[in-house]
Amino acid sequence: MSLTLHFHPLASFCWKALIAFYENGTPFEPVIVDLGDPVCRAAFLKLTPVGKMPVLRDEARDMTVPESTIVIEYLDRLYPGRVRLMPDDPELALQVRLADRFYDFYVHEPMQRFVADYLRPADRRDPYGVDQARAQIESSCAIIDADMATKPWAVGDAFTLADCAAFPALFYADKVSPLRERFPHVRAYLDRLSRRPSVARVLEEAQPYFHLFPVKEA
Repeated sequence: MSLTLHFHPLASFCWKALIAFYENGTPFEPVIVDLGDPVCRAAFLKLTPVGKMPVLRDEARDMTVPESTIVIEYLDRLYPGRVRLMPDDPELALQVRLADRFYDFYVHEPMQRFVADYLRPADRRDPYGVDQARAQIESSCAIIDADMATKPWAVGDAFTLADCAAFPALFYADKVSPLRERFPHVRAYLDRLSRRPSVARVLEEAQPYFHLFPVKEA
């Protein structure tokens, strides 16, 4: 098999790439990375010194592809399926990339700051930073709520890379700073995403690992 994905079933950015794989039934060999295991960690750092998941290895092209957005664009260009995750139209493609960046930078990243703070020793935590992260999630979800009032997916009528980015960001943001009750269009969008077979599969595969998520659901 040409494609190997190095990931963890609980990791939010890995969900983003997995959704893309499952949307098109793209065959790949899954390798679960356990950074707590010294041997596994050393092998992963040899593959990618940055140590961030997911990472795609394509033996047929002798390519190592990091970063979830780049992994998805790589698949869409070189291993396309029935669902095109990047539109051919350049203007639509720009909208998809903009939405992808919005979800990563203004929902996903502050959510991860929230989680990272929870993992710190109690005397090293940063309440001000957590408040900033929560405020960013809130303001971002207000924008998303208004944007999703009139369309089914992040960029119009088609499921794209932007939706792959949206689900893990919103799902985990709802865990650290519950938003469903205050943002009805975000709630409806999350529900639509959850019913998507590719997303449902990601959730099912993550289920055995949810007890490891460090922030208790509020």
